[in-house]
Amino acid sequence: MEQIETVIVGGGQAGLSVGYYLQQQGRDFVILDAHERNGDAWRKRWDSLRLFTPARYSGLAGMPFPAPAFVYPTKDAMADYLASYATRFKLPVKQSIRVDKLSKQGDRFVVAAGDLRFEAENVVVATGGYPGPRIPAFARELDPAIRQLHSSEYRRPSQLQAGGVLVVGAGNSGAEIALDVSRSHRTWLSGRHPGNEPTRAGSKVDRLVTPVIWFVFSYVFTVNTAVGRRVATQVRSHGLPLARVRSADLLAARVERIQARTVGARDRQPLLADGRVLDVTNVIWCTGFQPEYGWIALPIFGDDGEPIHECGVVATQPGLYFVGLFFQSAVTSSLVGGVGRDAAYIADRIAARASAVATVEGRGAYTTL
Repeated sequence: MEQIETVIVGGGQAGLSVGYYLQQQGRDFVILDAHERNGDAWRKRWDSLRLFTPARYSGLAGMPFPAPAFVYPTKDAMADYLASYATRFKLPVKQSIRVDKLSKQGDRFVVAAGDLRFEAENVVVATGGYPGPRIPAFARELDPAIRQLHSSEYRRPSQLQAGGVLVVGAGNSGAEIALDVSRSHRTWLSGRHPGNEPTRAGSKVDRLVTPVIWFVFSYVFTVNTAVGRRVATQVRSHGLPLARVRSADLLAARVERIQARTVGARDRQPLLADGRVLDVTNVIWCTGFQPEYGWIALPIFGDDGEPIHECGVVATQPGLYFVGLFFQSAVTSSLVGGVGRDAAYIADRIAARASAVATVEGRGAYTTL
């Protein structure tokens, strides 16, 4: 049993950001990362992926992203950046440690990872907002001969069988993967069009308006404003607009755009909401992700499986925090360049809690933050 003030679970951009701020305060902490290297979560995405934010808004505190301001980094460049970040600030990351359980003994948390045990006053869950792939139940009704991949498993077209490809889900991931596979396979893209951002990524107009949009997304569309809460509801139900792909791009690539959703299986083939059945040999599920917190053995979740928190602070379990959640405090909370604000806030809460406990210790009182 290793005793430490704060355990951070997750070594991606959220975990490293919290670590940076705790280190600036001189606090005692460790970061537990399930991957072999920092940035591996990015390395395992599809080969052609680029960030949807330019380098200017893709860096963490203390270390700007090493690229021209309006270049869109590749996923491997982001992975290498995160590894360099951890090295530069000598953050105490323990690699290849997958946490199995988070529980509590008395007033301290116990983090279990295989044979390892960490006892902590604070725990920061920085595993990402939705780590679990979401695949519809009817997927198991499709012909076993159909090659099925979730977007988290897709890397490149060579993974696919000869024949047609149905990409289910027309958000950013679905649209970009559809373009990628259309170079070598006949491709259908199924799902409602979520709309487009007003400017094309990287254009001159985009460079002018991006700073304004980033400010609005960071300081106007927040959980503390009425307009921000409306935006959060809309994004949760309809998804984010497409950042790079336009309908003309899909048309030029001969991607067959289907507005009807994929709703089931008929004759062991994908069934569309309009009654059509597609004869394909591959299906890529770009249907998003879902909460995956079965390892947290604490009563902190709502009926939807989401943690109940206020800007990342779990009031019912003093000392437990989240960072990197979707719309944790603003639209930018789950983006690389926006996670730092929430990380700084949580680090300050940890420091304030330690100070409050030290102040009242011995008086028979206990202040929680």
